[in-house]
Amino acid sequence: EVQLVESGGGLVQAGGSLRLSCVASGFTFDDYAIGWFHQAPGREREGVSSISVDDGSTYADSVKGRFTISSDNAKKTVYLQMNSLKPEDTGVYYCAADLTGIAALEECEYDYWGQGTQVTVSS
Repeated sequence: EVQLVESGGGLVQAGGSLRLSCVASGFTFDDYAIGWFHQAPGREREGVSSISVDDGSTYADSVKGRFTISSDNAKKTVYLQMNSLKPEDTGVYYCAADLTGIAALEECEYDYWGQGTQVTVSS
């Protein structure tokens, strides 16, 4: 059974940092791209960052220079280090797995999803 479990969310002041983790199981980790998505209150889910063994990493313009994605293949875990957080970064963060292995930011490319972790940035 494919599972993606996010953790690391919480409440932080603007300018602060959080590190999210996504632990994967039930599939061959190296074959997939893993992406992080953000859903702000009342808005659609948007791609934040993605990483794959074959395709490297990519970021949305809104997080470039602030967020860093990394992967520990031995632990089947992808991290999202979020620095210089802003109130507009508030929302639920989901990780997802894409069988094509292409590091994309489009939601439709992804096959499996985690339940999400809440991030709240206070001003």
